Amino acid sequence: MQSSFQHDVLIIGSGAAGLSVALSLAKHVNVAVLSKGALPSGSTLYAQGGIAAVLGDTGGDADTLESHIQDTLIAGAGLCHQDAVEFTVEHGKESIEWLISQGVDFTREDSSTYHLTKEGGHSHRRIIHAADATGHEVSSSLCDQAIAADNIEIFENRVAIDLITHKKLFLPGNRCVGAYVLNDKTSEVELFRARFVVIATGGASKAYLYTSNPDGASGDGIAMAWRSGCRVANMEFNQFHPTCLYHPLAKSFLVTEAVRGEGGRLLLPDGQRFMHRFDKREELAPRDVVARAIDHEMKRLGADNLFLDISHKPAEFVKQHFPTIYERCLEFGIDITKQPIPVVPAAHYTCGGVVTDHRGRSDVNQLYVVGEAAFTGLHGANRMASNSLLECLVYGRSAAQDIMNKFEDIPLPPEAPLWDASQVTDSDEDVVISHNWDELRRFMWDYVGIVRTNKRLQRAKHRIDVLHQEIVDFYSNYKVTNDLLELRNLMTIADLIICSAIQRKESRGLHYTLDYPEQLPVAKDTILTPTNFSARDW
Repeated sequence: MQSSFQHDVLIIGSGAAGLSVALSLAKHVNVAVLSKGALPSGSTLYAQGGIAAVLGDTGGDADTLESHIQDTLIAGAGLCHQDAVEFTVEHGKESIEWLISQGVDFTREDSSTYHLTKEGGHSHRRIIHAADATGHEVSSSLCDQAIAADNIEIFENRVAIDLITHKKLFLPGNRCVGAYVLNDKTSEVELFRARFVVIATGGASKAYLYTSNPDGASGDGIAMAWRSGCRVANMEFNQFHPTCLYHPLAKSFLVTEAVRGEGGRLLLPDGQRFMHRFDKREELAPRDVVARAIDHEMKRLGADNLFLDISHKPAEFVKQHFPTIYERCLEFGIDITKQPIPVVPAAHYTCGGVVTDHRGRSDVNQLYVVGEAAFTGLHGANRMASNSLLECLVYGRSAAQDIMNKFEDIPLPPEAPLWDASQVTDSDEDVVISHNWDELRRFMWDYVGIVRTNKRLQRAKHRIDVLHQEIVDFYSNYKVTNDLLELRNLMTIADLIICSAIQRKESRGLHYTLDYPEQLPVAKDTILTPTNFSARDW
């Protein structure tokens, strides 16, 4: 007997964005939160740096809202939506206060002042943090609150397959009413119905061979929303974090931007600094500039990695500010108080996503998208450091408020059929999944990475077209698994990224192409619509 559930609000994703929605809803609202793995397993958990916000009397050095707005607009290379930037920044302080009320323990200077750090692109110290493990502290606190809440039911090890809409049920209107979900422990496909559905599934950087993201960042929510009729925008802008630990056993451990904010120096293998040749801000230039500079020097020298050095600072300073990085590097025989850290760029953050408004609303009624899966207009062509968790909080709380405003007006979801697996069998050819997964991530890294060309993009498009039919055939004939669902979604994501990159005939922010090295005078979003676009709706 297949399981079926009904709630007022279904939230797909258990990071900062999803839990911000859940905890901001009224206590009489019945909420289901789906977590792809264990509850605290998304990208939020791994965020090191902090949260950018103008806090006024909590230790800022004459910082202003306008300064934060301008820094964000500059980092976004002319493509940020000013209204989105203003909306986010203006709600920064109240979002931090809300986090503190949820039990988040930020690092303090003293009993009355929080310690604020500075990161690339910021003109002031405005990054509030919990040492170098802010995401862990935020995730732990919000998870504790969600577990304790009587109105929130948590479902772990659940992988969403597809959204259920009126269109799929052959009903009039354009409404989302639930989702089909794989229970990864039992292999059963469950039916979840709800009056409101929230996608908070994170980004899609697992489309690339090297990434700082956890294994679940496979673009599931973006792909599901696309298949349900939502527009996506600016998928060509994937941020590559400049500094991930380079070690065969490190599995893309991220070295926070704050290391450079506190004086860390980027070095060539011979110990020379080089950032002054690329930007007057040197190590504190925005991430796209730093990542391209490192990529350029690695290719010029044929080097496997470069280095980030903070060892000139006092050892106690380093251990106090970066305890997680210190301990992690020590596990690999690297003492960062005495020697530089070997680093390489890695795919880190998806700046595009599902088109939404200030309240998280998508093109499908009662379907909200928040966090990294959403395109709000905040990040433009390059996300500024530590604006991501802020976006999760601001838009998560805004979506919850919108849900409450219309809660009484939205009827219960209609009945929906259980998942039909009668025409499929267990796979005996999983090698197809692993081979295609590896091939996709490799050609995305080689052809659609930090530096692009028309020829590389066309090669990538050709590979996607060839792989597509294999994945369609496999999905149509075999029972769904987590690996198959992620591969299916990554195929859609890769197609969206490639087609978006082909459409942009300029270099701007994170999209740098040798064929169009100049920036066009007018900045325009790349918006793709399912009804008139060639990417597959399957």
